[in-house]
Amino acid sequence: MVKMFVAAAAAFLFAVAGISAQDLDFAEKGELVRKYSDRYNLLVSKLGQAGVGIETVLDGWAAVDSTDVDLLKARFSYYFAKSQTSEVVIKNQKKFLGKNPIITLKDSTGNNVFYFEETFYDDALYGKSVKYLDKAIKLYPERLDLRFMKAASLLAYEKESPDMALGLMLKLVDENYLEGKKWVYPDVVADSEFFESAIQQYCYSFYNIGTQDSYSAFKTLSEKMLDYQPKNTLFISNIGSYYLVAQSNPKTALKYYNKVLKIKPDDYTAIKNCIIIARKQRDIKLEKKYLPLIIKYGTEADKITAEARLNGLK
Repeated sequence: MVKMFVAAAAAFLFAVAGISAQDLDFAEKGELVRKYSDRYNLLVSKLGQAGVGIETVLDGWAAVDSTDVDLLKARFSYYFAKSQTSEVVIKNQKKFLGKNPIITLKDSTGNNVFYFEETFYDDALYGKSVKYLDKAIKLYPERLDLRFMKAASLLAYEKESPDMALGLMLKLVDENYLEGKKWVYPDVVADSEFFESAIQQYCYSFYNIGTQDSYSAFKTLSEKMLDYQPKNTLFISNIGSYYLVAQSNPKTALKYYNKVLKIKPDDYTAIKNCIIIARKQRDIKLEKKYLPLIIKYGTEADKITAEARLNGLK
């Protein structure tokens, strides 16, 4: 099967051999680029991002148009995939980089041993992949998807300490608000709501890694958004979660959740977290303060549970 697809790719390349990009008009060039793109996508679907024969197709594609954005994304994906190797590692924790273990066994003393699949990166190949993405970003600075691709790759590469990923996201937020950037994202309306939602997804990614450095990145990116949108309850709530989880400081966390509720009284997450804090502190008076909010704004199941709890506390 592999030989068949490689042979097909080779046949396609030979068919266009000897044709210079300068010899093609705009329509011919566009059609040839489309054929290379189709051939690439077919090979990837059968062989994966770094499959046999894909680099040959990419080289042919580049000979036609080395600045094509889809080519540059494909080049990035090829070398990014080639840079990766996976190993099973043992950790003394229930989660690693936000993931559950692939298997948990017992050692000779009966203690749990957690096995995780971890991805390692060849620095040279990863660096090569990012160069293609940087070229694409330089040529197409309005393409938001390219920025997010780079951020995602940095998150994967840096693992526990996402310093470069954070730096990229902070710069992106400044660029959005200070320059009033008009973003383009394929098949999506890249408006302000989409941008905020996407930034929140990266905040969550930092949070989900679960290390002190990643929690710090989570807080810093949330604070950057609040510099421009001080009443955005998503990011105010994030700061509360930082103090609650990363700093084990429920008192400070409660202040931020209350700030959220002053702006948005029906914020479900803030209400639930306030109740969690009250129960952890065994503060019945505090819990009775927030249970009526769950009854008012929560789901039907929440209302039933909260009413029963409230009656039990009287």
